Amino acid sequence: MPMDVAFCLKMECLPLLPPSPLKSPSLQHQPIAPAPTRIRSSSLKPLAAQQRRSSLSIRTSKSTTTLTPTTTPAALPPKKKVLVPIGFGTEEMEAVILVGVLRRAGADVLVASVESQLEIEASSGTRLVADTCISTCSNDIFDLIALPGGMPGSARLRDCEILRKITCKQAEEKRLYGAICAAPAVTLQPWGLLKRKQTTCHPAFMDKLPTFWAVKSNNQVSGELTTSRGPGTAFEFALSLVEQLFGESTAKEVEGTLLFHAHEDNPRKEEFNKIEWSVDHIPHSCRDSISLALFVYPPFPFLAMENGILCGTVKHRVMKYS
Repeated sequence: MPMDVAFCLKMECLPLLPPSPLKSPSLQHQPIAPAPTRIRSSSLKPLAAQQRRSSLSIRTSKSTTTLTPTTTPAALPPKKKVLVPIGFGTEEMEAVILVGVLRRAGADVLVASVESQLEIEASSGTRLVADTCISTCSNDIFDLIALPGGMPGSARLRDCEILRKITCKQAEEKRLYGAICAAPAVTLQPWGLLKRKQTTCHPAFMDKLPTFWAVKSNNQVSGELTTSRGPGTAFEFALSLVEQLFGESTAKEVEGTLLFHAHEDNPRKEEFNKIEWSVDHIPHSCRDSISLALFVYPPFPFLAMENGILCGTVKHRVMKYS
């Protein structure tokens, strides 16, 4: 506010003093009413303009502020929890393939030892180290329990009372469980977990399965139970469990990363020259193939080269081996 305007307001706002009181005694005791304050209207114009400008700036600043809604991140679904028990004599290939494939799919796999120590010696001498002892798992709930096979590993699993209770509770509550190799016949059968279940196992233990329910398949799914035959079918067994836990798309994705069916796209051998030819003359397209055959293979007792012509007594087909 300019100094002259402020000085004018200060001077104008002072109350006007009344004239000196009269000497009449009746008027001396009457209260003096203050005179109304008079302010020039011209002095309010700058103040009013400033107030309008300030209010306009406040409205403008309020209109430009934008509120961004706060979004809370969606909670991730809990991981599937899997138990893989091991003991002395467990088949190491089956145990490692099970753990590796299930972890690739995103499962939380817990390897538990049924022995008094975490480190065990597998059936072929490989040393495996478990994550924990089976005694710490008695109160846990698992989405899947998968038993590797091997001997005497399957018998060691069978004799573990804590594992028996956990697996029987798993079957009673209709959650997934499985076994491979000798474990279906040696471990699950004595526990009574194969009743009315189509089951397969290693050929050496097929006679221990119920005859009516035994099937000779590499991988068998029967309700909540999945069984398989041995180390050679361990990948198929593990991928089947992945499909039951996470769905077909996840199983296909993991299968692709493992190159599980790569041999079907790239055969081990292919025919180098598909043209059939007899031994009395050489097709022009096969001259290089004949030189390759004579270079790669040992001398054939029934073949001879005479004047650039391969002579023999039988028809021959040249193959290229990858």
